Amino acid sequence: MPWLALLGAMLHAVELPAGSAPPPVAVAHFPDLLHAYVWRNWELVPPERLAAVVGATPAQIVEMGKAMGLPAAPAISEERWRRSYITIIRRNWHLLPYEQLLTLLDWSAERLAYTLREDDFLFVKLGNLKPRCEPIVYTPPDEVARAQEARIASWTREAFPAGLGEGTDPLFGFVNRLSEPPGAQEKEAPAGRFSPRFCASYFALYGDPLLDLEAAGYPEGYLARLAASGVDGIWLHAVLYKLAPFPWDMNLSQAHEQRIENLRRLTARARKHGLGVYLYLNEPRAMPLEFFESRSDLKGVEEGQHAALCTSAAPIQDYLRNAVAHVCRGVPDLAGFLTITASENLTNCWSHHRGGECPRCGARGAAEVIGEVNALVQQGIDASGSQARLLAWDWGWKDEDAPKIIAQLPDKASLVSVSEWSIPIQRGGISSVVGEYSISVIGPGPRATRHWALARERGLRAVAKIQANNTWELSAAPYIPAVANVAKHAANLRSAGVDGIMLGWSLGGYPAPNLEVVAETGRPDAPSPEDAMRAVAERRYGPTMAPAIMEAWQAFSTAFSEFPYHGGLVYTAPLQTGPANPLWAEPTGHKASMVGFPYDDLDAWRAVFPPEVFIAQFRKVAEGFDTAIEKLESAAREMSLEKAFARALAGELDVARVCAIHFRSVANQADFVVARRDLAQAIIAKDAERAIARLEDLLESESNLASRLYTIQRRDARIGYEATNHYFYVPLDLAEKVLNCRDLLSRWLPAERAARGLLPASGAP
Repeated sequence: MPWLALLGAMLHAVELPAGSAPPPVAVAHFPDLLHAYVWRNWELVPPERLAAVVGATPAQIVEMGKAMGLPAAPAISEERWRRSYITIIRRNWHLLPYEQLLTLLDWSAERLAYTLREDDFLFVKLGNLKPRCEPIVYTPPDEVARAQEARIASWTREAFPAGLGEGTDPLFGFVNRLSEPPGAQEKEAPAGRFSPRFCASYFALYGDPLLDLEAAGYPEGYLARLAASGVDGIWLHAVLYKLAPFPWDMNLSQAHEQRIENLRRLTARARKHGLGVYLYLNEPRAMPLEFFESRSDLKGVEEGQHAALCTSAAPIQDYLRNAVAHVCRGVPDLAGFLTITASENLTNCWSHHRGGECPRCGARGAAEVIGEVNALVQQGIDASGSQARLLAWDWGWKDEDAPKIIAQLPDKASLVSVSEWSIPIQRGGISSVVGEYSISVIGPGPRATRHWALARERGLRAVAKIQANNTWELSAAPYIPAVANVAKHAANLRSAGVDGIMLGWSLGGYPAPNLEVVAETGRPDAPSPEDAMRAVAERRYGPTMAPAIMEAWQAFSTAFSEFPYHGGLVYTAPLQTGPANPLWAEPTGHKASMVGFPYDDLDAWRAVFPPEVFIAQFRKVAEGFDTAIEKLESAAREMSLEKAFARALAGELDVARVCAIHFRSVANQADFVVARRDLAQAIIAKDAERAIARLEDLLESESNLASRLYTIQRRDARIGYEATNHYFYVPLDLAEKVLNCRDLLSRWLPAERAARGLLPASGAP
């Protein structure tokens, strides 16, 4: 049987999701899809594997890369291969059908199905659809393709005279650095009144981190660095049936003993650094409909091809209670569990507010069911004799249900609430309301304040969930240096009497100044935000540089406070991809996905903001960052710093530059879509000329931003990376953006000018 047919037969055994299966987006700046495939995978997949997927020889793949100006194929380390699977899936999503994607990954269909569903909602991030891709088969380039290869090589030589080789910091280079013990200048931040102060790993594998502890993202040096940054806990994602026996299908629990052992080892190592380990539970996980064919008594609300394990059924209650107890007995030093009971995952019947469809849960109501799920977790803890804490997060609870749920939480529970949730704001004269994931807005807000008060009335501890380092406002930088906003937020939480702080969701675990300033602000002597920032600035950058750093942090914070926040905007706008997001001569017709593919979906990006306000606000944020960067650079030139302080300052400046580049690129891309519409609607020559001139300027600007970001990423592998998305872009994506802009400038716009009888632009490529 031919290999594609064989793989196709395998796929029938495990149905991989397709959604609406639209055509893929165009890649007009390459001769064909084969060339795009080679370029986009060059830094991540060995030539041998690239060749096997398309029926070529490695030499043919290398020859094609060389013809486009690509450097010698890099050696792909096992570390790079293991840590980049989401990046590989995303960059091939519009190129390869599932059959070839599985060959590229060397995965089974079962593994890909699990990853798409359970690895932090990956299929949702990919748009809930798989483009309908035809197989790519190698054919030798013809004369036309050869000429296009030569043109690409010419553009790369012009834009990148030093070539496209590996930079001074290879992809994932930060893993080795963070695995080393902290330096002498990384003095430990003080232990303050906030406890726990916990975050996720900056580089842990999210889907099943405890199966391979060496790859999990918690090396000794990193744990020490977190402790030095004032952190006293870490959390990681767990699926309960992978840690404890699942009584109805033990195949799902294969290797659970190994995971428990790995978790026990991790808690022991973390404890040496004063860190507790918390498991994030989103349980019980829904099961495929076929699971219930012989177990209808366990079935709850249906959703698509899955149904909830109904927590009103006694066997499911026993399972939750016993599984939690099993984990606690196996890991007696576990610090606690963080529960979300109304998340994107279908879990209990009320998790998606549809419990009325369940004959058992409908009569009980959301508050009783959700309160009971948390009670079952606490019962499991108590049955084991563990001292683990239960942190019950109110994420997703309806406002009208929250007071009743809080009233039914176990007496030992702590209530976690997103601090900035429901704060009203105005940006550019437009009103909006913050949901979560905001450093640009300083909490706490009315929702969290109200819920904490209800918790305290019951004697429960109050925990604030914030984003100390970065947010979906921008996660492609290890932190957003709006440190003054973070310091003020922490001081406000101190005044509000909050007991502990969850320092971030899956993003935000880099040992950055933002984490330190939270710990400083929580000191027993209650320093002002300015004093907390001064202590961190002096520790990291030296006493002579500290005043200039503090001034920059304040300026970044002021600029960032102009960010046009909206919940839909932060998920869909090209904030994470920045200038790596391509531009198209024609609308793609694709809808932006959650932090995955922005496409050119301006109407989704801007949410409640008119296009002109959206563009103006992002330009305002970028210009504020650029001005502060220039002042900080000027101050640095006048000072002689110790080597360690100088290195830290260089990193701080690069992080700020990355933020400015991303925000300016968002404005550029929105402006491009508007100008493209204006050109399509132009009737008179003057309007067309104005639109084309604007498009030319924007393409030049985007090309310049991509080149600048390319240079920074080549020397700092942290850039473009986030734990649950891996690399949003790699350097060759930024180089591709330059090709994309050159192509539109040399092919599309001249054709538009000619069609409208307009003169060619001076200096056109």
